Parts: sequence; C-alpha cells; structure tokens
Amino acid sequence: MVHCYRNGGYNIVMDVNSGGVHIVDDVVFDLIPLLEPHVKAGKSREAMELEAEKAGLPYDRETLAEAIDEIACLYEADMLYTEDIYESYIDNFKSREPVVKALCLHIAHDCNLACRYCFAEEGEYHGRRALMSFEVGKKALDFLVRSSGSRVNLEVDFFGGEPLMNWQVVKDLVAYGRSLEEKFHKKFRFTLTTNGVLLNDDILEFVNREMGNIVLSIDGRKEVHDRMRPHRGGQGSYDEIVPKFQKVAQSRNQMNYYVRGTFTHHNLDFASDVLHLADLGFKQISVEPVVADETEEYAITQEDVPKLLSEYDRLAQEMIRRHKEGKGFNFFHFMIDLEGGPCVYKRLSGCGSGTEYLAVTPWGDFYPCHQFVGQEEFLLGNVDEGIVRKDVCDTFRECNVYAKDACKDCFAKFYCSGGCAANAYNFAGNINGTYDIGCQLQRKRVECAIMIKAALSEDAGQGEE
Repeated sequence: MVHCYRNGGYNIVMDVNSGGVHIVDDVVFDLIPLLEPHVKAGKSREAMELEAEKAGLPYDRETLAEAIDEIACLYEADMLYTEDIYESYIDNFKSREPVVKALCLHIAHDCNLACRYCFAEEGEYHGRRALMSFEVGKKALDFLVRSSGSRVNLEVDFFGGEPLMNWQVVKDLVAYGRSLEEKFHKKFRFTLTTNGVLLNDDILEFVNREMGNIVLSIDGRKEVHDRMRPHRGGQGSYDEIVPKFQKVAQSRNQMNYYVRGTFTHHNLDFASDVLHLADLGFKQISVEPVVADETEEYAITQEDVPKLLSEYDRLAQEMIRRHKEGKGFNFFHFMIDLEGGPCVYKRLSGCGSGTEYLAVTPWGDFYPCHQFVGQEEFLLGNVDEGIVRKDVCDTFRECNVYAKDACKDCFAKFYCSGGCAANAYNFAGNINGTYDIGCQLQRKRVECAIMIKAALSEDAGQGEE
C-alpha cells in the first residue's frame, strides 16, 4: 500500500507496510500509483513506459525511463510496494497473555473547575463525588506489582477530577510505591495531570523530585480558556494558572511536561491557541479536538473538518518557520519517529486499554481506561478481587487495526494503531468501530508530521553543505 500526497511544496510518498517515506520529483510522484501492478508483475521498462504514455503523462521517454529505474530500485530494496507482514502477527498478538503495566488512579472524583466539555462531569464520572483513600490506592499499587509479571518499568498517572484536591494521598502513594521498588525489582514512573489552581511551590518541588511527567491543562488564549474552563462561579482560571505553568516548565528545563488543551467548535482556529502557548514560552504542547455528542453546542461537526485540516497545515508551516528561527517547540500530534517508533504490538493495538492499562476509581473498581469509568458494562473487577470480567478484557485484547474494517486500507493505521477504543464505542457502538471525524484529523496530522520532517531534514542537509 502506498499513499501519495503533496504538502508544503513536497511530493511525499509513504510506503505504508515498510514505513518508508520518500520525497520525490513530479515524474516519480505521478508514476508510483500508476505502476504498482506492473512493477510487481515484473514487466519490462519498455512496457511500463508504454503504460505511462497511455495514461497521458506529459514526460518524454528519457525522463520516464530514469524515473522508472528509480521506482524499480526502491521496489527491489523493499522500500516501495511492500507486502503487509504484520497481519501474520495477529494470532500471536491475540493469544498473548499481556501484563498490566500502567494504572490511571482516579485519586479524586471531584474538581474545583467546571469545564464545559468535561467527559467526567466535573469529576463525578456518572456517579458520586469521592476521594481515593490511601488504602484503596495501596491495594491498586499492590495489584499492579502482582500483575506486571517480569516487567520492571511501571506507570501510574494521578488523575481526576483534580488530583491536587487529594494531595496528601498522592504523596503517600508515591512513598508507598517507592518502598516496593527494590523489594520487587520494579521502577515506578509517576505522572500528575492537573488544572493548576491548587499548584504551589511545595507541590512543585515534590513533583519535580518524584514525577516523571506532569500534564498541565490549559486551552490556549485567555478568552478561549476562560470560556470552557471556568470556576464553578463562572470566573475564568487563565490568569491564575499561566504564571504557575510557566514556572513548572522552566523548573523542569522545558522537558518532561505538557501543556494540554482542548479545542472545540468555538475555536476552530486552534492553531492560534497552540501558537499562543508557544508565545508564552511553552516548548511541549498538546492541543486536541474535543470529543462530544453532536447535540452539544461546542461539538466538532463534519462541516468543521475542512477548516480544521487547514489549521493543521497552517500550524505545520509556522512550526517550520519558528524552528528555522531557533524558536521551535514540540506539538504532540506532530511527533513521529520514522526510524524507530513503537514495537509491532503497539502499532497494531495502541494504548493497551483493558489489558495493559487500567483505570481505578476512588473506591477501587477497575475499568479499561478513564473514558469508560462509570459505564457498568465495562466494569472489570476491583482492587480486592482483581479482574473478574476476563471476557471484557478478552474483547479488548482482540481489538487491533485488522479487526477494524475502516483501518484495513488506511495509510495512517500504523501511526494511530486503530485510534481510541472509547471514541469508537461512543460513536460506532463498538470498540472495533471508528470515530470518523477523529480519523480524518488523524490522517492530516500524520501527513503534516511527515512534511515537517521533510522540511527540517532538507534544511539540515543544506546547512551541512
């Protein structure tokens, strides 16, 4: 499978199965989709030249011959028109016994903000407000250690609601986790997600000492942020969190954190929010589309998609310009590793929700991930009994790009790994379905990310001459 597209002045060809990416001239670009069956059939150069002429391509024989030779060389080097070798992994993938490697601890089902798009209903998650006790959290960490097999590195995200509303328990659980490391040959990587309202110097000192990452919630420009992330009384939160977040970023040397925002129907020009965050000095930025029922006034609609696609293009071009000026920053959804990247299993199945990754409620119930919390059909078990609904886990274990009809012929499938199971369930009624708007945006993000790589690689090459 090949995907050919033009972006940013580049002719880009993706060989999906090998992961190869080629920047080509107009002749090769026009020939690649035309010649695939003929190259695979081993036809002569002369026969392929005739095919090109029949198609009406406006190139002379010498130009065509040179381009055909280039295409044939790529094919012979297994860099073009390659076969899919990953589908043969599926049986092994589905029959494996995955270990739990990560927990999302819902340390607080309560929040001090009233974000209008919050899928967690201001922290309640379809249920009651509650704070996780140390005893429940301790049992969750014990479960993680028991269920992680020989895996050494374990991840725990303190999530909410707002985790800082239960800060002492966070600190106590970090200390408990550290006490398990040497005894069980484990290493915990803790993460905190916060809206920043309660953040202070003492908390920051602890986070910088103990947390591998911190996620800071901010939507962008003041008017955008305050509209969607107000206090319960309606007043905005932008002015009080920005100085705190800037301090966090500086104290962590602009590494191991993200400012994370959400854009909605109200700010389809979201690239301006990303650039605003960059102008505030943030180097690690993630701004993502809201996922909401179409009845919500802030929901993204199919009619919004063309504007959003153009915004990703605008953002990509501005990121290239800033990088060349020494003002670069990272945008999470444009970060692609073309040389290494995730292992095969992760490329096929994504985040591992329901198998390797679980969410834990304040009272100790297990769910496949934070977005399924409160949906009783996905209740897997609890910290006292362990996993009870193994049938649900089995369903998630079989979720992969080859189980999704929409993924089979999609060029982005090995980058998004089939997308979010929760979004698929909420919009298609099945975790093996897809969220169509999300897919369209993901494909554009992949295209932009690769174009940025091409532009920066070209710039680096020119600098070496």
